[in-house]
Amino acid sequence: MGDESEWIKLPIDQKCEHKVWKARLNGYEEAAKLFQKISDEKSPEWSKHLGLIKKFVTDSNAVVQLKGLEAALVYIQNAHVAGKTAGEVVSGVVNKVFNQPKVRAKELGIEICLMYMEIEKTEPVQEELVKGLDNKNPKIIVACIETLRKALGEFGSKIVQLKPIVKVLPKLFESREKAVRDEAKLLAVEVYKWIRDALRPPLQNINSVQLKELEEEWVKLPTSAPKQTRFLRSQQDLKAKFEQHQATGDEEGDDEEDDVPVVDAYELLEPVEILLKLPKDFYDKIEAKKWQERKEALEALELLVKNPRLESGDYSDVVRALKRVIGKDSNVLLVALGAKCLAGLAAGLRKKFQTYAGHVMPTLLEKFKEKKPLVVQALQEAIDAVFLTTTLQSLSEDVLAVMDNKNPSIKQQAALFLARSFCHCTASTLPKSLLKPLCAALLKQINDSALEVRDAAFEALGTALKVVGERIMNPFLADVDKLKLEKIKESSEKVELVHGKKSNASKEANVGATGKGCSASSSGDKADASATRTGVLSKKTSANKSAGASKKMKAVVPPSGPSGKGKKAVEIKEDLSIEVCEEQAAAILPATCLQQLDSSNWKERLASMEEFQKGVEATEKKSLPCQALVRMLAKKPGWKETNFQVMQMKLHIVALIAQKGNFSRISAEVVMDGLVDKIGDIKCGVKAKEALTAIAAACSLPWTAEQVVAMAFAQKNPKNQSEILNWLAAAIKEFGFAGLNVKAFISHVKTALAATNPAVRISAVALLGVMYLYMGAPLRMFFEDEKPALLSQIDAEFEKMQGQAPPAAIRRVAKHDADEEEATEEQDDEENGNVQDLLPRTDIGDKITSDLVTKLGDKNWKIRKEGLDELCTILNEAKLIQPNIGDLPGALKGRLNDSNKILVQQTLAILQQMATAMGPNIRQHVKHLGIPIITVLGDSKSNVRAAALTTLNLWVEKTGMKEWLDGDDLSEELKKENPFLRQELLGWLAEKLPSLRTVPTDLGHCLPHLYSCLEDRNGDVRKKAQDALPTFMMHLGYEKMQKVASKLKPASKDQVLAALEKAQAVVPAKPVVPTKTSSKSNAGAARPVGAASARVNCASANDETDSFKSDAKKGKSTGVASKLKSAPNKKVPSKPIVKDDDDRSGPLFIIIPNAKEQRVKDERALKVLKWNFTTPRDEYSEQLKTQMSSCVAKWVQDEMFHSDFHHHIKALTVLLEHLENEIEGTVACLDLILRWLTLRFFDTNTTVLMKVLEYLKLLFTLLSKEDYHLTENEGNSFIPYLINKVGESKDVIRKDVRSILNILCKLYPASKMFNLIMDGLKSKNSKQRAECLEELGSLIEVHDLNVCQPTPAKALKEIASQIGDRDTSVRNAALNTVVTVYNICGDQVYKLVGNLSEKEMSMLEERIKRSAKKPSTVSVKQEEKTQRPPGTNQNAGMPRKGCEDVPSKLNQARCNNAQSASESTHTIPREFQLDLDKIENDNHAGRCELPDLVQHQLDELYEPVCIPEPKNRSVSPHYDEMHGTTDSTINFVVSQVASSEINTSIQALAQIDEVLRQESKVDAMSGHIDQFLIATFMQLRLIYNTHMADEKLNKSEILKLYSCIIGNMITLFQIEPLAKEASMGVLKDLMHGLILLMLDSRLEDLDEGPQVIRSINLLMVKVLEKSDPTNILSSLIVLLQDSLLATPNNSPKFSELILKCLWRVIRLLPNNINDVNVDRILLDLHNFMRVFPKERLKQMKCDLPMRTQKTLLHALYKLLGPKIMDHLTLIENKNESELEAHLRRVIKHSVGLSGGKTDSETEKGGSTIEDKESKAKISETLAEIFKKIGSKENTREGLAELYEYRKKYSDADIEPFLRKSSQFFQNYIERGLRLVENEREGKGRISSSSSSAGFSSPPDEMPYVASSTSIPPSGNGEELGPAVYLERLKILRQRCGLENNSKHEERQPPTSLLSKPAVPTVASSSELLHNKLTHLRDSRECTQEQESHPPTQTNSSTTSATNLDDLKKRLERIKSSRK
Repeated sequence: MGDESEWIKLPIDQKCEHKVWKARLNGYEEAAKLFQKISDEKSPEWSKHLGLIKKFVTDSNAVVQLKGLEAALVYIQNAHVAGKTAGEVVSGVVNKVFNQPKVRAKELGIEICLMYMEIEKTEPVQEELVKGLDNKNPKIIVACIETLRKALGEFGSKIVQLKPIVKVLPKLFESREKAVRDEAKLLAVEVYKWIRDALRPPLQNINSVQLKELEEEWVKLPTSAPKQTRFLRSQQDLKAKFEQHQATGDEEGDDEEDDVPVVDAYELLEPVEILLKLPKDFYDKIEAKKWQERKEALEALELLVKNPRLESGDYSDVVRALKRVIGKDSNVLLVALGAKCLAGLAAGLRKKFQTYAGHVMPTLLEKFKEKKPLVVQALQEAIDAVFLTTTLQSLSEDVLAVMDNKNPSIKQQAALFLARSFCHCTASTLPKSLLKPLCAALLKQINDSALEVRDAAFEALGTALKVVGERIMNPFLADVDKLKLEKIKESSEKVELVHGKKSNASKEANVGATGKGCSASSSGDKADASATRTGVLSKKTSANKSAGASKKMKAVVPPSGPSGKGKKAVEIKEDLSIEVCEEQAAAILPATCLQQLDSSNWKERLASMEEFQKGVEATEKKSLPCQALVRMLAKKPGWKETNFQVMQMKLHIVALIAQKGNFSRISAEVVMDGLVDKIGDIKCGVKAKEALTAIAAACSLPWTAEQVVAMAFAQKNPKNQSEILNWLAAAIKEFGFAGLNVKAFISHVKTALAATNPAVRISAVALLGVMYLYMGAPLRMFFEDEKPALLSQIDAEFEKMQGQAPPAAIRRVAKHDADEEEATEEQDDEENGNVQDLLPRTDIGDKITSDLVTKLGDKNWKIRKEGLDELCTILNEAKLIQPNIGDLPGALKGRLNDSNKILVQQTLAILQQMATAMGPNIRQHVKHLGIPIITVLGDSKSNVRAAALTTLNLWVEKTGMKEWLDGDDLSEELKKENPFLRQELLGWLAEKLPSLRTVPTDLGHCLPHLYSCLEDRNGDVRKKAQDALPTFMMHLGYEKMQKVASKLKPASKDQVLAALEKAQAVVPAKPVVPTKTSSKSNAGAARPVGAASARVNCASANDETDSFKSDAKKGKSTGVASKLKSAPNKKVPSKPIVKDDDDRSGPLFIIIPNAKEQRVKDERALKVLKWNFTTPRDEYSEQLKTQMSSCVAKWVQDEMFHSDFHHHIKALTVLLEHLENEIEGTVACLDLILRWLTLRFFDTNTTVLMKVLEYLKLLFTLLSKEDYHLTENEGNSFIPYLINKVGESKDVIRKDVRSILNILCKLYPASKMFNLIMDGLKSKNSKQRAECLEELGSLIEVHDLNVCQPTPAKALKEIASQIGDRDTSVRNAALNTVVTVYNICGDQVYKLVGNLSEKEMSMLEERIKRSAKKPSTVSVKQEEKTQRPPGTNQNAGMPRKGCEDVPSKLNQARCNNAQSASESTHTIPREFQLDLDKIENDNHAGRCELPDLVQHQLDELYEPVCIPEPKNRSVSPHYDEMHGTTDSTINFVVSQVASSEINTSIQALAQIDEVLRQESKVDAMSGHIDQFLIATFMQLRLIYNTHMADEKLNKSEILKLYSCIIGNMITLFQIEPLAKEASMGVLKDLMHGLILLMLDSRLEDLDEGPQVIRSINLLMVKVLEKSDPTNILSSLIVLLQDSLLATPNNSPKFSELILKCLWRVIRLLPNNINDVNVDRILLDLHNFMRVFPKERLKQMKCDLPMRTQKTLLHALYKLLGPKIMDHLTLIENKNESELEAHLRRVIKHSVGLSGGKTDSETEKGGSTIEDKESKAKISETLAEIFKKIGSKENTREGLAELYEYRKKYSDADIEPFLRKSSQFFQNYIERGLRLVENEREGKGRISSSSSSAGFSSPPDEMPYVASSTSIPPSGNGEELGPAVYLERLKILRQRCGLENNSKHEERQPPTSLLSKPAVPTVASSSELLHNKLTHLRDSRECTQEQESHPPTQTNSSTTSATNLDDLKKRLERIKSSRK
């Protein structure tokens, strides 16, 4: 008892594992009780005991084991997780239970196995049971057999796989144990019940006694099919139906007989390898001279092929040998034996024999000339077996070829073969396109002189009639006489089809019913649809009979009974006489109408026509005598009517009759001549066309078109011919192309093309364009013999149509019977037919001679090449060929393996040519020629592999993928351990498989080899295999692939399973099946409209919750793919409709306490899938659906998880409506709702997405009001997917997502939000990264640095890493975010961001300088942020993408193109640029930017300023108008030039081109040239880097864009004033881009690429000639310097082209030397020589740079002489300059040559200067003085020295030093000089305050004022314009610590001496654009100020204190207005 006390209190699970057996017994008993008590199958209790179940069944104590088995059974029956234990538990049952002596244990074990099967675990159970059959213990074997038998008997053959059972049965019958054999016998009987005779072949080799016993047992079995009696959990509906039938005793189960799977015995057999078993001398013997030896070989083969299933392999040699025997052997016995072998081979290989079928068919058919029954029977068996391996389509060409054979036996047997083949066909596998030529051939044979041939033809036709039905066959049998037709029908009745007649049963019933009543009669109007409808096949009447030619008429009494339904009252067979017509017309028309038809008064004739029309309209369709009426219309004057009104009415009536009545072809023939004659009439042509269209609808377009075109071209009226062709082109678009006689039309079109009238030729070309839409490129082949000029017109028309899809047919041929819908479907099928079948093809079979084949196989490669060349010539001459190519496939296959790679490539080229020439028929050669192409992919040479891949893709384009994936050929190729072959093949499959909707099951054979590729030694093979895995999984499914992987070795298995898990997450979706929409009664035009309206209705009527029926109809009309998913769902809508009103009355959400918390716990405990995925898989959706089932209304759940997006919209609408009323329920289920919304994020439908975002905004706003906070689980499972949508391409969606993120900050901690948004930076989507960075910036600005997670340093480093991103918007967003941090923490930001590259750091520094703000500004903005309402955009107040509040496209373009591109510049501060934007978009004068900027310096700088009469700056009332029209428009258009959208850029370029080409508008471009050129080469760079690399982009679009760009720039540079405006930096970038473009090899590969390069060459010449000579020369020197420095990145050709440009400019120097700023050029040369000294240049491989430099200097010296030394003013330390030394040497050399002296005087030098100092000395002195003036300490001293210098040298000119400085600086110096003069001469002084304001420079003022970015002088002396205030505002920038003279500043102009950088840098084009815009703005401000305020003389002596007061008041007013 002591022991018992130890375990009695233990929990159940511990008891079950206890060592004491009693404890375990007690534990099992308690566990069984516990399991029975748990009602919830998903209770967590089940998981606790999951690992113990195996121990339950494998207990070592027999007594305890019984209890364990009972407990295990209860567990399996009730626990949802029980399936996980299936494998291990069943294995335990097999090994530890089935060997127990107790019967109860065995019974429980069997029941456990069956229960596992019931819970959907059939496969692991069956696998373990089959393993148990190999056990040595006979008890276990018997128990396993018994279990399998019971499982099969209860679950049926659908659930239990029979193949593994049948495979082991023979082995079981051989067992020594009688018990095993007896049980195996019972199992065999059970199997026989389900598959019947399919079991016989696998058991044919067992003991004969056993087989006899089995036969006896099988005979006793009932004939009825067995039924499933036990059902899986997923088959509960079937279970309920079965129980209902059992209860009622009904025998309705017969309907389910079809559900019993038909098992093919072939599939149950194991394939036998026979190739290795062939005798070694087989091939020698079969070619032996003695027939006995040949017979021995054939008999050996016959024994082998008797195996019912053969292993696949290369049987080509065997087939070739048999073909030779059958075709050429003289011994008929051997021929019969060979045929038997061939039949056995085909039967054993089945589909794998398809490759050889085409090769043996002609031989078999030809051999039917033998009349001996033995041979004929063997040949029949062989040809039938061959047919079963392929399709009739692929054999039809061979059969048709022998149908005209002279030998009657061959014709007879060919017809009989067709008859037998038809028996195996169905209506779908015997399409009209195939049936038509076969019927034509058979119809010839029914008139053959040989009786046996006629009988065979009748049998074949009768069989075809039985298969497809009379409706389809009638058109082919229209000319057959009555007797022969009856014989065909008799044959049809005798035929028994293999597939039965189910598919056509209903149709045949109708046809038969009508046929009985009217078999002896036919309709009179031959073309009336009733002829086809009733199955009457009457002899055609002549189509060319004239209206009155025949007076015979045969009236037929309408048939009685059901067959007569729908028939018209009187049917006409032949033409009616005029008397009969008058009689019939009088029945419906008034007498006056008929009398006045031929009246001489046109008014009476018109009145008659009106009555005629009324009579036709009032008559019913079936009573309308069409022929009689049209003959009345044709009465005199008929179609010669002279009055156009009467004629129009007459034509309208013809159209009305054709539309309303049963209009026949005879009726059409009556009016056709008149219509054709009037179609060219100006007044009546339109009506004539309408009438023709109506006739085409009634009588079919092909017939109508053929008649009218023939009539038109029989006339000589070109107008009629032209209009007929125009009508036909329009009609083809309306009716479609089906059925048209292409050959006939082409002949007429050729006639039209040769016409002298141009209108006819134009119409013919237009018709060809329409035909091209349907026929494609092959159409051109018919016109290659035309004249080149005409051919170019045709090509131009084809090019217009290229890429367009043929329009959907909007008209249908009118059908007048009950089979209307079927006829419509038939017409659809015709339209979908292959147009290539219409093209005439040449048979080249006779040209493939044995000599040619011998050549192709010759040992000498030159002879082999000759053979290939001959073949190429044959193909070129034939153009389009038939598939009959004789023995060519075998010969070409050998050449694919040729050792000479050139021949391999030539062979591949020939195969490409064959694919194009043969078209879709090439598919029959796939197995023999296509698969060897794949083998070539393993070649070691990349060019050979590339050629093979091209060939392969071309073949696949013609054949489709099915033929390639059928059979084991592909797996055999993949099996080869060739890394090249494997990687190419896998890459090809990965590309092709995603585009397929279905694939053959044979694809699964590739899996083992695919898995071996995953472990291949070659890395590329492994990568390709990994890429291919998802595409295989897409078609085969994860389970199947996992099952195959589970059979691998353990080491491989783990690796492969891991790869499968990864692949499962990225499985692509299958392509949607295109749904075929058909309209039963309406025209096709209604269909697209209906579809569109259905979509609109669905979108607008989302709140209609009772529209299940209407939705179903809409889905049907629009062709929603989801409706086709499953047939069982069809009944679903019917029942819920009744319950909808009841179901929908309750709440949407059911509040369950603690349900949300429980879901969180389950997820943490890994009981459910964690909501984390890249793409949602089905299991996530199913899990969510399960979780929602308990807390969401059923009807809402149905809408939410419906496959149609319309239902998702309805669900969202309902959620929106109930949101406010059910906020508590929404909160309770919020985690589930948010997860469902994340699934919708992955939908592609924009409407759904917009609705989701609308719901989210409202939801989060309400939650915010409720002060609800998202849980961590809710946030983590939703926010990351929301962040993914912030990168959407649509602006509307991004805006909504940002708005939602702003609201979320109130519901979820900002720090956690920060982390999730940081994860968004890992995305590959640049838009997402940019938006995430902006959101991060907003969070930091609002919440300070504390929000950064995990630490500010780590977060900032990650953000700063984005500064180097390739995308501009990402860079800008990252910079703005770091600037936000800088505004908070200052210089500490440099520590936080970590180490950045020099370029990135410079970008950051520039952005910080340009965006520096005062703390007050930041704090104000932060307050604004925190006070934003929840619905507003959180980032509205934050600078994004470089600009604030950008409402217009103009500003967006400026931000993208100007600001973000000028990150490395240091120009106007960022606030200023943004204020410029405000000016352009603000219509209120008080909101201009300058007053806002002046407030920065009120109390600090300008308090002591006393400026006379300062005027308040007011914006001109016309400013906005002027600025907003021309300039802003040009700015916007220019910005569009750089757009990434090609069409946008082209449109912008077109607008600019229009401006440039109009002299009156050219001036508008002035001031925008740099901006335009920058946008242009940005676009060039985009094309170079992005567009040209994009393979999907059409290269013709790129060429078009190039043409626009180059054309625009050529036009621009032809306008000299505009060309001169281009600055040096812009010209440098432009030349760089153009040279790169010229060197782009990709451009040369394009068709028009060379033309583009020539255009670029012309453009560069224009740029060099027309640009400012200084700028272009300087830019080329700097560009040369950069290119030589970057030689590794640039090709030598790049530098060479720059040098050529320099040479051209040097040649132009003599003409424009006066315009060249030599100082600046010499400075650039000086810099060049500093970077590249003479020694370095000499070390270069090429001496051209040094020679060019010397040439330039020599040219300058030649033009300037020694005066060139005076132009070195810009060079510091001239004495150290290599340039000066070089020039001195040049001068010295020149002096030595000339012997003269150079004059060192300057042109401006006077006598005073000449005596005292040289010009160079003067320049140095002045430079020194101006430096002092520009410094802070020496300003006064410098002014004094300047005054003294001017006084001393009165003729000295300081104007060059002042010319390009700002007006403010010039005024400052002038005032300073006057002050010094006043001081010296004692004329008075200016007040100190005035002095300090006017003359002393602020600390940082002068260095900035001296910069080259200052505003151009106005030339108004001392006038105080707006530029003065702007300069003062710039001083604010200095006060804020921002330097003006940085290393990024623009290069100094040659006259600026105040601040020269040591190594001048070239300003980038973006800087120049930025500065240009600022200069333009300031110059306009100056002009406006001058216009509104006349110049006033300001003098320091006249200033007063009142002026300062005015200024202060003005600034105060501005402040108040700003507030």
